[in-house]
Amino acid sequence: MSHKFSHRVVSLFMAVAIAIAGVSPALAAPPSNDDFGFATVIGSLPFSDSVDNTEATLEPGEPESCSSMPQSVWYSFTPVSDTVVRVDMDGSSFGDTAFVAYQDGGSGFGGLSFLDCSNFGGFLTLSLQAGTTYYIQAGNIFNGSGGDLHLNLQEVPPPANDNFANASVISALPFDDSVDTIAASLEAGEPTPSCDFGQTDRTVWYAFTPNTSGPISANFNFSDFNTVMAAFTGSSLANLTEVGCSIFSDTLTFQATANTTYYFQVGGIFGDGGPVGFHLDITPPPVADFHTHTPQPSIFDSIEFHDLSFDPGGVGFQSWAWDFGDGATSSEQNPLHQYAADGDYTVQLTVTTFDGRSASTSQVVQVSTHDVAIMKVAAPRSGNVGQTKTITVSIKNNRYPETVRIELYRSVAGGGFEFIGFSTQFVPVRSGNRTSQFTFKYTFSPQDAQIGKVTFRAIVIIEGANDAFQADNDAISTPPTRVGRSSYP
Repeated sequence: MSHKFSHRVVSLFMAVAIAIAGVSPALAAPPSNDDFGFATVIGSLPFSDSVDNTEATLEPGEPESCSSMPQSVWYSFTPVSDTVVRVDMDGSSFGDTAFVAYQDGGSGFGGLSFLDCSNFGGFLTLSLQAGTTYYIQAGNIFNGSGGDLHLNLQEVPPPANDNFANASVISALPFDDSVDTIAASLEAGEPTPSCDFGQTDRTVWYAFTPNTSGPISANFNFSDFNTVMAAFTGSSLANLTEVGCSIFSDTLTFQATANTTYYFQVGGIFGDGGPVGFHLDITPPPVADFHTHTPQPSIFDSIEFHDLSFDPGGVGFQSWAWDFGDGATSSEQNPLHQYAADGDYTVQLTVTTFDGRSASTSQVVQVSTHDVAIMKVAAPRSGNVGQTKTITVSIKNNRYPETVRIELYRSVAGGGFEFIGFSTQFVPVRSGNRTSQFTFKYTFSPQDAQIGKVTFRAIVIIEGANDAFQADNDAISTPPTRVGRSSYP
């Protein structure tokens, strides 16, 4: 005796006992397709069924592939021909709908192979093979929330341009079309695109005859699967010649000849299919662009020019022509260039694709050489603890007026330097070897006397600009200043 048969017997005895006691029974019988073994047979499509699953139960061992369905019912379908069906539970009185599709491969639950599942009002599109039995387990997710359960199946027809002979004719560009290839087929004799490393399947066809010669590009506005696309010339499946191929939604671009009909085969790899948006247009020109990776360049810098150009046609670039604005040129993709003098230079880049399309762009590169140098750090030859004396830093500047930060350090025991203080100063431009002097006051300390001498270090930093030559921005006083203790109490 099965578990569910026992459940029905117990329910009957309870109903009789309640009747004897004078109480009206409130139990409803489980639906006829409660058990897997009594699945409702779907004879033909379209199919729609309504059943009350309030008293439906979950059998021992019943699969719970995607979610628990405590009040499940069963359906079976064996198509007589290969078909694609849409399955949903639209019209059910509860929102937590759930159903699972299985392929039958044996006896009982152990012979079921999971295909797919959906819940909360979703749907499935399933490709079914003739003569194979499929099961659908339907119900609700939350215990006690069942009610009027609806299950609907309808056949999904193939798209109108499924076959080569019915290719959608493109009359003008740009052209956009949306199609669902899930029910598309592969005709006998269809070519396999040269770039496809899998198995092309579920194809649709488009045809276009341009009035003028020139490059055209085909791509996808969107796709829900791994795409493959090829373009052919010819008049039938038996005499097609491939002119281009792309996979994984890459753009397909080629030179089209006026008054020649081109056929576009759009399909999926590994049997994939689904919604896809096909787009065909005249190939746009490339977009020229570049960037310099050298901030605030000077005459001491080799400026890095990086090509950022983009070809929407996906063909790629054959050549790069650089004009640096000072008479120098380059054909490298990412060249280096050093200018001999400060100035504003208009740099132009022209790129050309392999199929002859070109584009140009230009940018102004400002070369400005900011450079100051510490010529000398002058310190007294000697000093005593507690004495305050002057440290003078001489700075040379022959280029631009600058505001600089001058930092002063003193030597300490064990090596290294300790920060004393800083001063922000304006440094004018002075010709030749003339310098600007900046002074610091320093009071000698017992630590200086303990060592017996002290050395001063100055560092100069240009504010608001990069120093083009920083090797001369750091200097040390010489010789060291001797420090005595005579003023120390």
